[in-house]
Amino acid sequence: MDIQPETLAASVRKAQRSFGSSRGEQRSAVLLRLATILVDREASLLQANRRDLEAADESGLTGTLLKRLALTPEKLATLREGVLQLAAQEDPLGRALRRTELDDGLLLTQVASPLGVLLIIFESRPDAVIQIGSLALRTGNGVILKGGSEALHSNRALVDCLRQALEEEGQPADAVVGIEGRQAVAELLALDHHIDLVIPRGSGKLVRSIQSSTRIPVLGHAEGICHLYLDASADPAMAARLAVDGKCSYPSACNATETLLVHHAFLPHLAKIGEALATEGVKIQADDRSHPHIAGAQLAHESAWTTEWGDLTLGVRVVDSLEEAIDHIHRYGSAHTDAIVTEDDLAAERFLQEVDSASVFANASTRFADGFRYGLGAEVGIATGRIHARGPVGVDGLLTTRWLLRGEGQTTGDYGPGKRAFTHRQLAV
Repeated sequence: MDIQPETLAASVRKAQRSFGSSRGEQRSAVLLRLATILVDREASLLQANRRDLEAADESGLTGTLLKRLALTPEKLATLREGVLQLAAQEDPLGRALRRTELDDGLLLTQVASPLGVLLIIFESRPDAVIQIGSLALRTGNGVILKGGSEALHSNRALVDCLRQALEEEGQPADAVVGIEGRQAVAELLALDHHIDLVIPRGSGKLVRSIQSSTRIPVLGHAEGICHLYLDASADPAMAARLAVDGKCSYPSACNATETLLVHHAFLPHLAKIGEALATEGVKIQADDRSHPHIAGAQLAHESAWTTEWGDLTLGVRVVDSLEEAIDHIHRYGSAHTDAIVTEDDLAAERFLQEVDSASVFANASTRFADGFRYGLGAEVGIATGRIHARGPVGVDGLLTTRWLLRGEGQTTGDYGPGKRAFTHRQLAV
């Protein structure tokens, strides 16, 4: 980074205030321009990504990080679709959330407003640049993007796409900047007067490190320990489909199923589930009650229930009731995403109401916990806390509010005993 972190953060703040006050159609135009640029520059983006993949191969990078590093034409097409979804959305800024007549000629309105400047720190996933950047463009936020060094060339190329879209639509390019190097991050984390929110996307270790290193609010989740509970009345064929999809469609994703909870009455069907998982290469860590029913399973230790495997490994445990399943989820889970498979409508509703997680499903794969699949256009991440935003964080999670008061010269001295009284009449929004 050629300029000092504080100077850079100040420039993003200035650009954000300009961009955040632009009209909704202007921000939509930037997003449409971005979608076009992603098409025009696809070949060069893939070339930049190949440079990162070659360097990763030489350095011995494997597993989850390598899978997340790769860009493909299909990934770029999905990113463009998300950008176009955001461009088509109604402008979220300035939307009236509450209107109150305080008195004749004194109108108070609460409106949606950008959060301000976001610092996003992410590992290995260059597609996060466009997902997060496009959400920032839609919501009028400024964003500082710090990706992993393993995606250096990809990140540079994608950040350049965002800045080009801003410039070509006459908006300040510094509303989006990319930074490199750990020292820059350390300095930015101290700038709570310039940066309003930090969002880390990556390992639990990364998230905990960021949380302990800054006074700036941090939004995110440290683990994704997601459960699929097979109730006594679960349809075996559905259970197999959802278990395979939840574990195998993207094992390194934070919404992948990590623990399978099985009602004891479902045990006669468990062998078929084990066979379906084994066909996909899944290794089972089973408790002593489920172990005899799953060919090739290993006996699980207690630590299995608190492990985010991130690969084709799955913990399996037998429970005696819906209540025990919910207790297990609350004790060992990460409040990310949990699902039940059942033909019992009452059991489904109890699970949906009582499981205290950011996303709770009935008869659906945990992999649905995703901003794009929720119709949010994209997501900056998934939050498991209970303040401000929870679950996949899209447009609404990047907004705050302001109060706008329109009067006719009134003063507070006009009101009080023996004077004028407030009407406090709620008006339609």
